[in-house]
Amino acid sequence: WQRLSKAYLRKHPLCVKCMARGRFTAATVVDHIIPHRGDPHLMWDESNWQALCKSCHDRKTWTEDQNPVYRY
Repeated sequence: WQRLSKAYLRKHPLCVKCMARGRFTAATVVDHIIPHRGDPHLMWDESNWQALCKSCHDRKTWTEDQNPVYRY
């Protein structure tokens, strides 16, 4: 995961949430758009990844943890 996420951030250096608000912030975290919660398909599917800054990632994760959605 470390190697893949670093490579992803090199290709996607800006936070997508900040860019949507007109700000240019360096991305430091590769986020799973749909939390994988142990599902290997969601974990490794690059179309389920997005580049986020730590602030946006923490906010998104906190919200998801407060309202988890499980897919079985």
